[in-house]
Amino acid sequence: MLSGNELQQAIADAQQGVRDLRKKMPRLDDDSIRVILSEARSHYAWTDKPVPDSMLRELYAITAAGATSMNTCPARFVFVTSESGKARLAKSVKEANLKKMMGAPVTVIIAHDLDFWQELPFLFPHDDRRHFFEGKTEHCESTAFRNATLQGAYMMIAARALGLDVGAMSGFSNEVVDEEFFKGTSLRSNFLCNIGYADESALFQKLPRFPFDTACSYA
Repeated sequence: MLSGNELQQAIADAQQGVRDLRKKMPRLDDDSIRVILSEARSHYAWTDKPVPDSMLRELYAITAAGATSMNTCPARFVFVTSESGKARLAKSVKEANLKKMMGAPVTVIIAHDLDFWQELPFLFPHDDRRHFFEGKTEHCESTAFRNATLQGAYMMIAARALGLDVGAMSGFSNEVVDEEFFKGTSLRSNFLCNIGYADESALFQKLPRFPFDTACSYA
């Protein structure tokens, strides 16, 4: 834990680092934005090209840098890649999604740890904030779910930035996943996401989105 001059220097270095990066790249170019969001697609079919472990580690490192409230970082990621793991996960998946999941090189279980707050002395060393959560079950659940959902979205965008394709899924039983993978732990599943290199021949046209005036307002 930093203190005194070391802490002040670390803060100054962090601030300057942000300024330097902003100056070097004020915004992403249009093609990069298309890749990660505006022209990105959810995929349903996959090639057999594998995703190496080194890339999954890089993917997590980028994802972990994303913001969460009080740096709680409640998400936990299970990369299901083995035949036995896929067979276990298949018990939870609805029939319409089974082929999508089984065909993907990787299916990630995005989960959250209800006991995330116990790690706050490491994650938020400036001050002991555990008392905000200890004994407050509903607050822990809402904080963990909200922030882990954000982290799952960060992972999807990070995967696209690394040249991977993604397809999130909610057509499964959280209860079955929790029983199969997280029994006896403080982890709970949120959603699944297939990751790999897509077979684009399964795509259909991009579906409409609401215009600004329908979805947005000022206050």
